[in-house]
Amino acid sequence: MPATDDLSLLTDAAIEAGKIAARYFHGTADRWDKPGGQGPVTEADLAVDQLLREELTAARKDYGWLSEETDDGPDRLHAEQVFIVDPIDGTRSFIEGSTTWAHSLAIARNGRIEAAVVYLPLRDKLYAAALGEGATLNGAPLAVSPKHDLTGATVLAAKPNFDPSRWINADVPPITRKFRSSLAYRMSLVGEGRFDAMMTLHPTWEWDVAAGSLIIEEAGGTVSDRSDKPARFNNPTPKLAGMVAGGGFIHDALIARLA
Repeated sequence: MPATDDLSLLTDAAIEAGKIAARYFHGTADRWDKPGGQGPVTEADLAVDQLLREELTAARKDYGWLSEETDDGPDRLHAEQVFIVDPIDGTRSFIEGSTTWAHSLAIARNGRIEAAVVYLPLRDKLYAAALGEGATLNGAPLAVSPKHDLTGATVLAAKPNFDPSRWINADVPPITRKFRSSLAYRMSLVGEGRFDAMMTLHPTWEWDVAAGSLIIEEAGGTVSDRSDKPARFNNPTPKLAGMVAGGGFIHDALIARLA
């Protein structure tokens, strides 16, 4: 299936997901904590997951399925192509009434992302990318920041990433740290060029970064794990060794200084 056809499928599904999530917004969704300290989940997460799973797998019966809110199994490992989905990325923001949560949808073929959508329905922002076709925001082309100086670069990351122990010789780079709770939105903002880079140095679930990784790459940026290895998806344990992403110079400069 061409990546552009898959992108159209993801786009339509994301818009439908946004309609469902909006019905639960402003505190109307029941919530509870997942076991093992995995964070909160709401009725909205599960309703969106069900919609996406039913619609997407019905349209592509031979594709595998990996989602934060669906019990995982081995079947996806035998599929050439697999959906990688976070029904609501930024559930805490959703619960708190913020509008910075997103639907994150991607398709990987043999470990590489080929189509991706990150949709923020309450902000009317739909980021999209297909392999070799560029990245867009609401249809307008995207490009990463051209910044070539790490000093003063704006980097989206949680505060613990800048503990001195994480950097060579405890030398924390002179950047300006910013934060958004949704990893998918962080990556999309980097693809948009509003921030110079993003990073997360702890093991990272694939569904948090799959879609955003292609958006950044198709906007001209560089994406890797914290050891500068290319991100590969649909792993038996669906986690990556962190992620660093941004314009090529800033990405390389951050990688070079990580302990």
